[in-house]
Amino acid sequence: MLVCCALVLFMTAPGLAMFYGGLVRRKNVLSVMMQCIFLMGLMTVIWAIYGYSLAFGGSGGWIGNTDYLFMNGVQRVYSETLGEPVTPMEGDMTRLTHMLFQGMFFIITPALICGAFAERMKFSAMVVYSIVWGSLIYCPLCHWVWDGGPLSYSDTSIAGGALDFAGGTVVHISSGVSALVAAILIGPRMGFLKEPIQPHNLTYTALGAAMLWVGWFGFNAGSELLSDGLTSSAFAVTHFSAAAGAVAWAMTEWVVLGKPTVLGASSGAVAGLVCITPAAGFVQPMPAIMMGVAAGIVCYWACSKLKFMLKYDDALDAFGVHGVGGTLGAVLTGVFASRACWDVSEGTPIGLIESGGNPALLIGQIVAVAVTFLFAGLGSLVLLKVIDMVIGLRVPAESEQRGLDVTDHGEEGYMFS
Repeated sequence: MLVCCALVLFMTAPGLAMFYGGLVRRKNVLSVMMQCIFLMGLMTVIWAIYGYSLAFGGSGGWIGNTDYLFMNGVQRVYSETLGEPVTPMEGDMTRLTHMLFQGMFFIITPALICGAFAERMKFSAMVVYSIVWGSLIYCPLCHWVWDGGPLSYSDTSIAGGALDFAGGTVVHISSGVSALVAAILIGPRMGFLKEPIQPHNLTYTALGAAMLWVGWFGFNAGSELLSDGLTSSAFAVTHFSAAAGAVAWAMTEWVVLGKPTVLGASSGAVAGLVCITPAAGFVQPMPAIMMGVAAGIVCYWACSKLKFMLKYDDALDAFGVHGVGGTLGAVLTGVFASRACWDVSEGTPIGLIESGGNPALLIGQIVAVAVTFLFAGLGSLVLLKVIDMVIGLRVPAESEQRGLDVTDHGEEGYMFS
């Protein structure tokens, strides 16, 4: 589990930092990397002080409690009675390990949102938004899904709850929808749809995608929280869906544009990984390939057609990949879930196919998606509106033209003699 913690952290930087860094223009590469590095520090501190307690304190209800504030009940303590240190446990693992693993998800989720407003949001606004979004949107949603709350898979949950193995709703849909709201509210980059805005370094992007692919094994397989047969299954379906997504996106480009691209294969792999995330512990390898293919095609359409039809500037396709891919994965979990992977239903067939057409789980998945859309979307709208009124969201036009590397951080990514 500690190795999985490291793998998930590796996804934010260097993985996401390079993936996003290559997609922006040269004058903004450091600003994107700074967002990832800074959030690794900022969100960790928040998680330690109160975030873990809000997300995993207590069980059930709408929010956690104060059990784990300031790492109380998490860190080791010295027992005068036993005369030795005592380590609090979360099941069969130390609670410190559980806290660390879940904290890595808390780090990467707001970093994903940064892709939507890349190259034009104030760094100060990003910092404030990430703190409040993590506290008021991520932590409650995490509690609802993974700590016995109203979206967990249970007879007492809303519409029976939903299956979300590693973060389809908690991570990808919440970040994707919030990214869409941010992109629309802050407005498009200067020159959007009027002049070419090309990625400056697709080498970075391809390497970043490969790092994300490797790190995702910790993300998905690690979510079993131990090493057993289901861990192997989650690892396998993660790999298969990523592979199918990379092939499907590139092949779609080949048919539509006449050439498969490195950016397409890289984006397709990430789309496949996103799609399989909620389903990783519930579906078999062959359905995982079908999910990857679906993600590659649908996310290609969302990134190449939908955003230009609706004219919103989701700069690095955070919504097109994570929002759309996460939604697709959550819904398809309701179709392909099988008790042979994880018998959460105690022998009762669960998925639409396995149950012979019983839509109960599929309905629960769709309801969970809708609740996440509304909660994350409306919550982000309010937060961003307030931040805009207080400190402003967007950098001045001159700063946007010069690039955020120089104007926000006083540095340049590349120094040429």
